[in-house]
Amino acid sequence: MASLFSTRSLPTHHRHLFPASSSPPIGSNRCFVPPLSCRAREVVDVMPQRDDGRRPRTEEGRAGSAGVRHGASRGTVRGDTTAREAGTLVQREGSRRVPRPWKKGDRVVVEECTDWEPQEKNCRRGPIRTGDQEWRRDAKRGTRGGNGMWAKELGNGGNSRDVDRERSSMTKKKKRVKGGEQGGKLRVLLDMCSKRGDVMGAISLYDSAVEDGIRLGQHHYNVLLYLCSSASLGFVQPAKSGNTGSGITSIGPAQKLDSSPNGSLRCSKGHDASEGHVQDQEKEKADMLPSGDLNVQTVTIPVGDELREYARVRGFEIFEKMCAEKERVQMSEAALTAKARMALSMDDGDMAFEIVKQMKDLGITPKLRSYGPALTAFCNSGNVEKAFEVEAHMLESGITPEEAELEMLLRVSVVGRCGDKVYYLLHKFRAAFRQVSPSAAQLFEAWFRSPTASKVGKRKWDAGTIAKAIENNGGGWHGFGWLGRGKWTITRSNINKNGVCLACGEKLTIIDLDPKETDDFATFVAKLAIKRERNSNFEIFQKWLERNGPFETVVDAANVGLFSHKHLSLSKVNAVADAIRQRLASRKWPLIVLHNRHLTGDRIKKPSNHKLVEKWRQANSIFATPNGSNDDWYWLYAAIRCKCLIITNDEMRDHTFQMLEKNFFPKWKERHQVRFTYDESSVTFQMPPPYSVVIQESEKGHFHIPVSEEGLLEKDRTWLCVMRRNSQEQQS
Repeated sequence: MASLFSTRSLPTHHRHLFPASSSPPIGSNRCFVPPLSCRAREVVDVMPQRDDGRRPRTEEGRAGSAGVRHGASRGTVRGDTTAREAGTLVQREGSRRVPRPWKKGDRVVVEECTDWEPQEKNCRRGPIRTGDQEWRRDAKRGTRGGNGMWAKELGNGGNSRDVDRERSSMTKKKKRVKGGEQGGKLRVLLDMCSKRGDVMGAISLYDSAVEDGIRLGQHHYNVLLYLCSSASLGFVQPAKSGNTGSGITSIGPAQKLDSSPNGSLRCSKGHDASEGHVQDQEKEKADMLPSGDLNVQTVTIPVGDELREYARVRGFEIFEKMCAEKERVQMSEAALTAKARMALSMDDGDMAFEIVKQMKDLGITPKLRSYGPALTAFCNSGNVEKAFEVEAHMLESGITPEEAELEMLLRVSVVGRCGDKVYYLLHKFRAAFRQVSPSAAQLFEAWFRSPTASKVGKRKWDAGTIAKAIENNGGGWHGFGWLGRGKWTITRSNINKNGVCLACGEKLTIIDLDPKETDDFATFVAKLAIKRERNSNFEIFQKWLERNGPFETVVDAANVGLFSHKHLSLSKVNAVADAIRQRLASRKWPLIVLHNRHLTGDRIKKPSNHKLVEKWRQANSIFATPNGSNDDWYWLYAAIRCKCLIITNDEMRDHTFQMLEKNFFPKWKERHQVRFTYDESSVTFQMPPPYSVVIQESEKGHFHIPVSEEGLLEKDRTWLCVMRRNSQEQQS
């Protein structure tokens, strides 16, 4: 197999890709492939090398069925006595050097370490007989009985056809074992190329494997196609075994659109990335990584135009090779997606879209990333109709576009002056994400400032119908399209504590949660908790809650009274629980959920702590979760089932909450989470806002669009206040 360190010449039919004055990219001074680590060299050195850099054509196991190695003197033994007299290691043919007692009927070989001189003398006399030739010679000397069986000192006889069939089967088995070993080594080396983004190294391995007759499997093809398709797009992102992100994010930086509102739809091809200073920066990043750790490679490797073309040509060639072996190699979603990415590199959106459509016929379920190339190609070319056709196909396949996909559709709609599409996407953002990213906010601003936006909209509408639609939708939107005509004013504003916009004075609404949807959400959380908390018997807590509930508030004691990993400040928990009870003017104590380990040990024996726990128990307001459980499930379920507030500063972003419904959970969290600050003298609560932090559409056709910003208090959040300049004169 070819070494990754050797420079392999390009095939004749691909040399036209590189000018005569320049060498292939792999041999250039500005090599885009980082040097291999010591670990990589050790793996590569496992493969034997010839003087010309290729694997030897003859190796152990290829010399014949008897396993005779060229250059060593071996004899073929035909009896137990001879083997004992030889005094050397006796092994059964095909045993892969695992010694065991010789049995009658086995053909054995005896290894003798001799020098080369006797072998050279034998060469003058003629070729050395292999084990297979020895067997045939001895078989001719046997005697044939009346039943057609060969009889000799082998001890057991058999029909010659049966013996030949057995020998053929053993030979095929050895070839399969050998092929499996070579395929495993090839897989390791290709994975290393993928982790390092070594495109040319992977192609060189592929060429050597084809030359040596090594059969490739689905994983081999997936890695090769991933690297070729990435290079064809202009950048290679090192990834384990060719795995990439989902959706548009899997395409890489080569196809990211200009983030400015007035930017072109055409993608940035990264020409500046090929400059020396960028490569120096990439090299500095690579130098900061441990040389022997292949799992932390995060550098994005730019690819030049010549290598992009070469990788695309070879990628299509490898894909055709995979299709030719369809009876043995099953087609995969990863391979088809890679072909779609190569189609994107040629700006061929139709080919990329057809590939996704063919997946269903092949029984392959497309993923979000499968649609990325087609969607990107159509958006880059400004084909709004085709782009939304891809989005419709995604929805039919049960795949929901993420924020990156919606933002790309928004850009092509804004530039294409498609007002109905912008309105459609505005509500897609409202339903799926509630808020918009800063880059999406810039796109919406660009739309409302455009001349087209001032010309689209209804001149007359029925105010009663609009109000009724808003009520039926739970508040905050009607969905009847743009209302009014005229220029828009766009202001970046804030919302005060009473829910009033500081720019226009309009009060935002609270969007009610559907009671049935809330009950369904509680049932869903209970099922997840029972599945995850098998040893804690979550049903006991459900029954306890029915007997002692409902509660007006629930306290996450582990977050409220956090003192150390093992202990809680029970006095702090009591202070927060008492403060919220007074704030809500409630006689009933809140439900305090804490882990059982906090109620054992020396700390609980202190009179003050023991007194607090006894007070909570008498009020039936404490539940200790059992050992081995996750208390997050308990306080979350209690707050949802009781439709009450939850006192915690937990951001609810870990793996526990990632399993919850993405659409409903943010709405519930916004309406029910109470944050707090605590000092020795007082507790300050940040109650849920008196309005819903979601895109809101008023009866007059105005919009308030929240911008997602991390780490800010709600009062400091930026909102886009959008209204018609002459809205006071519009009919209502």
